[in-house]
Amino acid sequence: MTDLARLRLDQVHALTLQVLQAHGVSVAQAQAIADTITAAERDDCKSHGLFRLPGYVSSVRSGKVTPDAVPQLRDLAPAIVQVDGQNGFAPLALRLGCVPLAEKARRHGIAALAVTRIYHFAALWPEVEALAAQGLVALAWTAAMSYVAPAGGNKPLYGTNPMAFAWPRVGHPPLVFDQASSASARGEIQLHLRAGAPLPEGWAIDADGHPTTDAAAALAGAQLPFGGYKGAAIALMIELLAGALIGEVFSFEASERDNHDGGPPVGGELIIAVEPTRCVGHGDRPRQLAHAEQLFARILAQEGTRLPSDRRYAARQRTPTEGITMPQALYEELLSLAGRKTF
Repeated sequence: MTDLARLRLDQVHALTLQVLQAHGVSVAQAQAIADTITAAERDDCKSHGLFRLPGYVSSVRSGKVTPDAVPQLRDLAPAIVQVDGQNGFAPLALRLGCVPLAEKARRHGIAALAVTRIYHFAALWPEVEALAAQGLVALAWTAAMSYVAPAGGNKPLYGTNPMAFAWPRVGHPPLVFDQASSASARGEIQLHLRAGAPLPEGWAIDADGHPTTDAAAALAGAQLPFGGYKGAAIALMIELLAGALIGEVFSFEASERDNHDGGPPVGGELIIAVEPTRCVGHGDRPRQLAHAEQLFARILAQEGTRLPSDRRYAARQRTPTEGITMPQALYEELLSLAGRKTF
C-alpha cells in the first residue's frame, strides 16, 4: 500500500458527490460543494479540498446543518442583495447570490451581497475569481470560530477571518489573493497535525500562552494574527463586516453555538463587487486595465517574485492531466464514508 492515492479531477467530483449523498445531502447542495472541493484540489489548495469532506459529513450526522436547505434570496436595497442560507452549507447560497450581485454591480457601479445562516468551510477565492472573470473587481470577507488571540492576548477570540480580492485582466486569469488575517489558515495547522510535522514559528501559542510549533498544542491553544496588531486589526474589521454589519454572529458567538462535531461554523459572508468602468468612464476602461498591467510587470521584473494566485493557476494547468494526490488514509476514510471499497 502506498502512502498516497491518486485521483483524476472527475473522480474527485464523483467521490465527493457520493460521500455527501450517502449522508442525505440534497443534490443541489452536494453539487455546489463538489464543485468547490474539486476546484480546490484542481488548484492544489489541499487545506480546502477533500481534506474538508469528513467535516461536512460530521456536521450532517450531528444534525447541526440542514442537508437539504434551499437558500432564499431577497433584495434589501437597490444595490444590496441578501441570501439566507437556511442553515445550509455556503456554496449553494453563494452560487445563488452572486448572479444578482453581478447584475446590480453593473447597474449601479457597486453592489454588496450579504450571505447569512450558512456553514462556511471553503476558501473565498472561488467566488471573487468568478466575479472578476466577468470583468468585476471583487472583495469578500468571512469570520469563523474563536481560533485567534487578539494582539497582546493569549486566548482565542477572533476567527482566522479570511479576506479575498480579485482584479480582472485581459489575456490572463484574474489576479486573486485569498488570505487569513491569522498567521496561517486553520486547515494548514490541521494538515501539519495529520502529517506529524512541526509548525513554523510564530503561528500559534499553546493553552498556557507560550509559543509552540506543535500542531496539537496549537489547536488546543490559540493561533496568532499575522503582523501582530496589524493582522489583529484586520481580524477585528472582518468580525464587524461579516458579523454585525450583516446581522450575523461574531466568531466567539459561533463558538458558543457550535456542537464541536468538527464541521464548519455558522456565520455569514459579505461580498462587494465593483464595475470598474464606472470609476473612470467607459472610454477609459482599456487604459485602466493597461495601467494595472504596468504595476504587475514591475512586480515580476524583480527576480523571485510572482503574482498572487500564479501558483494556483500553474497547478490548474497540471492537474487535468496529472490528477491529484491525497494521503492514502484520507482516501480510505472517504471510501468508507461513501460506502465503497474502491473507486
